Amino acid sequence: MTQNRLPRRALPGLLAALAAPLLPPARAPRAQPAETAAFPDRPLRLIVPVAPGGSQDLVARLLARGMGEALGRAVQVENLPGAGSNIGYEAAARAKPDGYTLLAGSDSLSINAALFPRLGYDPLRAFEPILPGVAVPQILVVRAEAPQRDLAGFAEAARGGALAVGTPGNGSLSHLVGELMQQAAEIRWTHVPYRGGALAINDLLAGHLEGVWINIGAVTDHVRGGRLRGLAVSAPRRAAALPEVPTLEEAGLRNLAATGWHGLVAPAGPAPAIAARLHAAGQAALRRPDVAERLAALGVEVLDEPPAALERRILTDAERWAAVVRRAGIRPD
Repeated sequence: MTQNRLPRRALPGLLAALAAPLLPPARAPRAQPAETAAFPDRPLRLIVPVAPGGSQDLVARLLARGMGEALGRAVQVENLPGAGSNIGYEAAARAKPDGYTLLAGSDSLSINAALFPRLGYDPLRAFEPILPGVAVPQILVVRAEAPQRDLAGFAEAARGGALAVGTPGNGSLSHLVGELMQQAAEIRWTHVPYRGGALAINDLLAGHLEGVWINIGAVTDHVRGGRLRGLAVSAPRRAAALPEVPTLEEAGLRNLAATGWHGLVAPAGPAPAIAARLHAAGQAALRRPDVAERLAALGVEVLDEPPAALERRILTDAERWAAVVRRAGIRPD
């Protein structure tokens, strides 16, 4: 663990939401100086805890390619999807903390800490933050011909009758952001969880839903093409990909800004020099013009931040989502 990291501590709000306190694990052994000097002397493994094709997978593959060139060694992607990303997370948590195994982490680390009371790994303490990566705004979209022209109209419709709002899945960030909005606006709609965002968007376009909360990259082309209308983004400022869509605060709902992230973590305990080299390689990958162009197309925003900022995000998000999960009574599928 790098020396400048924040001390790991229990989160009162999170512990109140979980069935049992989380105890710090035994510290993993540090890499020896000889191993540090030679790093890397073989290919690296990047575990991606979701199926190929989504934004998290695409960001991971862009990072793998760019980091491979920066490090002079291949970074091999291995998709291990399933169980709300927990299969991939647990496999990464059990790997040797020598820097040769990386994990494509996301906001689901914080969410899983709140959603699953018993796991085979500790989402908040099993990993060393390496690269914050990119911020991923969420967006509420409706069909272009929908009568709700803005967020206020959508909220009023939710008060006046049953609306069906889809998300990429129960317990997903999109679901939790939607719950935040409902709690703040004192409205209620019918949540329709899907196994992936593409299915939700297809049903929205077919008229089976009134709205969908989803990550912005999944619908940017639909909004630009005039098939969908964006009502609000969850980020603290407007997204560069869809600058015409207001934020939740601009639409009248304050203190609800919430973005996901796609970045890199490693099994806890790598030597500081190895962690620093991995962070530098990840930053170099994000600065490549071809990578920046692809990320812009996904609607995400590069986070030029140190690993400590990612740790703070993971911990504070875990506390926030624990409160939302508790109030809404959300249970994993």
